[in-house]
Amino acid sequence: MRVLVTGGAGFIGSAVCRQLVLGHRASVINIDKLTYASNLRSLDPVASHPGYSFQRLDICDRQGLDRVFASYQPDAVIHLAAESHVDRSIIGPSDFITTNVLGTYTLLEAAREYFSSLKGARRANFRLVHVSTDEVYGSLGQMGHFTEDTPYRPSSPYSASKAASDHLAHAWHTTYGLPVVVSNCSNNYGPYQFPEKLIPLMILNAIEERPLPVYGTGANIRDWLYVGDHAEGLIRLLTHGRPGESYNFGGNSERSNLDVVNCISEIYDDIASPPVPTRSLITFVQDRPGHDLRYAIDAGKASRELGWKPSRTFEEGLRATVEWYVDNGPWWASLRSGVYDGKRLGLLSV
Repeated sequence: MRVLVTGGAGFIGSAVCRQLVLGHRASVINIDKLTYASNLRSLDPVASHPGYSFQRLDICDRQGLDRVFASYQPDAVIHLAAESHVDRSIIGPSDFITTNVLGTYTLLEAAREYFSSLKGARRANFRLVHVSTDEVYGSLGQMGHFTEDTPYRPSSPYSASKAASDHLAHAWHTTYGLPVVVSNCSNNYGPYQFPEKLIPLMILNAIEERPLPVYGTGANIRDWLYVGDHAEGLIRLLTHGRPGESYNFGGNSERSNLDVVNCISEIYDDIASPPVPTRSLITFVQDRPGHDLRYAIDAGKASRELGWKPSRTFEEGLRATVEWYVDNGPWWASLRSGVYDGKRLGLLSV
């Protein structure tokens, strides 16, 4: 299988590329704009593999996309290219609208033209997997779970842009017959994640003995999914996903933000034995605007139709993640010094 992956130098995208090439023996072409959160070093395990190739390309570049489709002739597309950090969307929504909405539209149109040229089994088997987030559903109360039928109620510019892209993807299936499958996932974590997100930020701050900033009281709850498990679910959609359908992927691991930070502190202290207990570095800071209280995913459909389920517990995945960051300073050190130093993002000026 030849798979075109958009955003393959990002956190989830690089995991998908590595798993496709090394675990499934697929041929992958990765296209990525290489924004601040992209890192080609995350592809080092497959960079010299004959089944992997890379082109620097913005998904808003229609001519570039047409060129890639024509030359590579993919059997499937996994669309991950997106601006994804809520805090950054609060202070700079324009990039999110451009990439997540206009970029997805441009990709869908390029894929539609390419799909129209396919015949026989190649046409019947072609899939475009559009990867989204559970944040499109808005905030849950203390009870219940998001399902594929939950109405959309996005709260942030980021989630609104992803909701728009989801609607475009479904519309291109309904109107044009493009075999699109939409996925919505809970919060991912694991190795190679850019350190603006909660878990890597807390780990690196612990390593550097810096404050561990927790928004509000730390009561906001998320469902956590190990990135390798998510990547496997997306790959299964290529062969088992039904066009026009949505599939939710969750880790069945609800934790409050404060619980996550406490768990990281315990694991790091066990691994590194720092001079000061890491939990003493926890600092409560002003909450971000529009911070959804709780997300929780019902992944029953993915289990029933794809035979998918997470392969590890949250505690197992988190320990592996902390160990990876402790052991891989060369991967993140230049990011901390030259791209993002850990400062607070997403606060509105008064």
